[in-house]
Amino acid sequence: MRLVTSAPYPRPDHRPHVSADAADPRLRGRIRGRQLADGLHGTLDAYDRLFTLAGLRPATVRDDADRALDAIGAFRPALCEQIEGIAEGAAIEPWQVAALNARTEILARGSAVPPGECSTIVRRLRTADGGSTHVGVQTWDWHVELSSSWHTLESAGGAHRYVGITEHGILAKIGVNSAGLALHFNILGHRDDRVGGIPVHVLAALVLEEAGSAEHAREILREAPLTSSGSFTLFDAHSALLLDLSPVGVFEVPEVAEGTHLRTNHFLTDVPARHEKTLLYQPDSGERYAFLRDRLARNPVERAGELIQRLVTGPGEPPVTCVPDMDGPTGGRWASLATVVLDPASRTAQVLDGTPAEHTTRPWRSLHA
Repeated sequence: MRLVTSAPYPRPDHRPHVSADAADPRLRGRIRGRQLADGLHGTLDAYDRLFTLAGLRPATVRDDADRALDAIGAFRPALCEQIEGIAEGAAIEPWQVAALNARTEILARGSAVPPGECSTIVRRLRTADGGSTHVGVQTWDWHVELSSSWHTLESAGGAHRYVGITEHGILAKIGVNSAGLALHFNILGHRDDRVGGIPVHVLAALVLEEAGSAEHAREILREAPLTSSGSFTLFDAHSALLLDLSPVGVFEVPEVAEGTHLRTNHFLTDVPARHEKTLLYQPDSGERYAFLRDRLARNPVERAGELIQRLVTGPGEPPVTCVPDMDGPTGGRWASLATVVLDPASRTAQVLDGTPAEHTTRPWRSLHA
């Protein structure tokens, strides 16, 4: 695949879109795997390099992947079958796809220290008929080495159809489903994070496939065996929940201001914050959070089109818009690989293949669940 090398970082000239519709979960996975077969090998190579940089031996990665797959199979066999189906469709081993789905948990045991991550805003907005609805936006910031290893997705065959973005081989990440439930996803770090529960990316697929509302999603998450950390901002047209997920429980975060939820990459509730891996994302996460909080207080969002503008930053400001230093080392070059706007009332995800600052110059894709 040809890469476009114009600033600020290389990207493919054609972003893959994967569509899978099958009631049988293994077949659904196989359909996905066939469409991703070419790109999956490059994704596996990139993660092999990241695992090595984190000081993780190949045998450790495989063992962790197998344990994650066992946990998924015990809790939701259909999700395990989807992972195995992706492997069959792409002609690779199931543990390799499981390693991608558990990449957050596997990397959590490593020695690499990332400099930053994603930023999310969800806002309750007035509608033309005098009512209100929720709309959200986030950056997905990750290693620039993975800039060719993600795709837009539509998946049908579970309880609900869903659309959004995810990485090659990973079941889900950010999206909205046909029941009108939207999910924004940020990574957090706790000292007790480990492999052994349901990986957070698999939880994203679980929620998008099964949950009919934000409250329903919370019930599902509280039942799940959770041994790692993340943040799910779950919202439908009528309600919104911001959750700290951690090995010590699931905790609800209050609004940062009336009708507004804000998230970067540190815990916002007391219990998990006591044992946070602060070296992972601080001071970067706190600086981004304070900057966005103050910006929103000065200039509240009143229309959906204003949301993305709040995530645009430049020199001298915290890197909400994350642009990599392409002269930096592998594993140290982070970028806003995608920017996603979710509207649960219309069941749509608007995906920008680029940073918030490129919202008028880079391509968007509109997906409808």
